[in-house]
Amino acid sequence: MSNQSGLKRTAIYIDGYNLYYGRLRGTEYKWLDVVSLFSQIVRSIEPASQVVAVKYFTAPALTKFARHGEESMRAQNDYHRALESKYPDTFTKILGSHVYEKDGTSLPVYVDSQPFDKTKTVKVWRLVEKKTDVNLAMGMYRDASKGLVDQLVLVSNDSDAEPVLEALVEDFPTVKIGLIMPLTYPNDTKKGRPASTGLSKLAHWTRSYIRDDELKNTLLPDLVPTRKKPAKKPTHW
Repeated sequence: MSNQSGLKRTAIYIDGYNLYYGRLRGTEYKWLDVVSLFSQIVRSIEPASQVVAVKYFTAPALTKFARHGEESMRAQNDYHRALESKYPDTFTKILGSHVYEKDGTSLPVYVDSQPFDKTKTVKVWRLVEKKTDVNLAMGMYRDASKGLVDQLVLVSNDSDAEPVLEALVEDFPTVKIGLIMPLTYPNDTKKGRPASTGLSKLAHWTRSYIRDDELKNTLLPDLVPTRKKPAKKPTHW
């Protein structure tokens, strides 16, 4: 299926936290132009792709738990403003939330080379991201059900997305599914997370890595004009 021009209407759905923890944490590439990067990757695999939407699913930073406190919240806000300003007709952020147990929760103490011992516990803060997975799944399914896209591309390595991909494959067999896993390049000496084979089995095509040079070449300008004050790359990014 495609539009009258022969191009596949393509929407890209980014699991923001999976992208961060799977590929960006500990790198200098956090000020990333996700629209440019993933559009290029998609077109390198499916040249007839016309990217009509990039949807970014995440949750606001909680300053009391963030390493840089208020700066972390400002950094995240500036990043979103930069993308929204540069791509007003393409980029959309969809926010979930974070919750934490105010009284803490007890978890077993980890001791290297020792077996699990449920009698030895320590109380910790437990921070949980809410709604992001559901928002992402609903976004993909609703866009397919409305006939808005010919191709859905998921950016994630989270096996929690398997149920929605299964439903999409069964309910919308003419819609193509692409998968980009935010993992390190296979030849990289850095050992990353393993790829989710369950997700790959449900996709028509899979790209199981993102190279450093791809990240480096698709960074946003340090200063991005917006309707208000410019969005500036955070110093700690």
